[in-house]
Amino acid sequence: MTLLESAERRSSRTVFTILAAISACHLLNDLIQATIPSLYPLFQSIFGLSLGQIGMITFTYQITASLLQPFVGLGTDKKPMPYSLPFGMGASLCGLVLMAFASSYGWLLLAGAMVGLGSSVFHPESSRVARLASGGQHGLAQSLFQLGGNFGTAFGPLLVLWLVLSARGSHAGQHRIAWFSAAALAAIVTLIFVGHWYKARVREGAPGKKTIVEHPHTQLSRGTLTRAMVVLMTLVFSKFCYLASITSYYTFYLMQRFRVTLPQSEMYLFVFLGAVALGTILGGPIGDRYGRRLVIWVSIVGVLPFTLVLPYANLKWTAILSFIIGLVLSSAFPAIIVYAQELVPGRVGMISGLFFGLAFGMGGLGAALFGKLADMTSLNLVYQVCAYLPALGLLAGLLPKIDEHLLPREAQEAEEFG
Repeated sequence: MTLLESAERRSSRTVFTILAAISACHLLNDLIQATIPSLYPLFQSIFGLSLGQIGMITFTYQITASLLQPFVGLGTDKKPMPYSLPFGMGASLCGLVLMAFASSYGWLLLAGAMVGLGSSVFHPESSRVARLASGGQHGLAQSLFQLGGNFGTAFGPLLVLWLVLSARGSHAGQHRIAWFSAAALAAIVTLIFVGHWYKARVREGAPGKKTIVEHPHTQLSRGTLTRAMVVLMTLVFSKFCYLASITSYYTFYLMQRFRVTLPQSEMYLFVFLGAVALGTILGGPIGDRYGRRLVIWVSIVGVLPFTLVLPYANLKWTAILSFIIGLVLSSAFPAIIVYAQELVPGRVGMISGLFFGLAFGMGGLGAALFGKLADMTSLNLVYQVCAYLPALGLLAGLLPKIDEHLLPREAQEAEEFG
């Protein structure tokens, strides 16, 4: 048993102070990331970018995060690094400053890669901190952690609209991106505090006898585990490729199809991202109570009728449908993360890094491919093609039914205290 597992088992209460701190830092981290898609119209006007080039910016910062996250998580499973969190946020800070003063498309790509590097460190380690502070309520902790990120993603477009796009002149607006450095600095300070707590928990788990408590579902065959992981990865592909089509191109879609203004389109994007935040906070606790497999199944397959109708809706129904889609679809991810962590116990960092990394990678790949498709055809066709992605959620029927084997809270506490 690792030191972190022992430390986790010693805790029987949920540490909401740490959950609030790590969620707030997730808000600031993802707020920084959300500035990038929201700035695409500005970058398009300054550098004359095509939709394909815009998709490549998304691809660059998301693929950087996706490739590194599993390795970061695997390394910290073996050797915890409590102060890697403020280091990662420092990389995002450098990316922001570079983006504010980039003079060419190449510099924008490098800035995006720096932001991705910061996320590659932040997500697996902060997800581990959330689990350590959960007190056994893993779904709730994961939802609270992800909620911060979703709120950051939702408020990012509004702050960009207020701080950046309101500036007189495109270059003046670009330089105002540096103001977001305040968010990165605040996160660094908070993460130093979290790092102190994290380090103390690791030390707390060091002494004493370490015993491995085997859960019934860890006895699943290798083939069953492999099949389950492949299905979960496919579901993440479906979810985040679809979300990429919304977050990267929603403003352009609304302006082209319905002739709304840029500020109006940013408000519609905010409504969608707010629904994503609400769905995230609901998904974890519902999974704790009714089973994560059920949440995964309903959230992805259940959204299919709405995605099929969306490309043909008027502006009013586009707003309503996008809200429903964001709410339902986003409830799956907390359940997926905790379900995967329970399939492979003792590998919290690796699993968190793998799935957060896969989420970024699939989102980036989807954004790049859909950007190219939009350049060759139209954004409306992109939304028609993406509408069928949630059908992959039918594969959730292949997931093993492990929720009924999970130990009740009392048994978990008995394990923690020996």
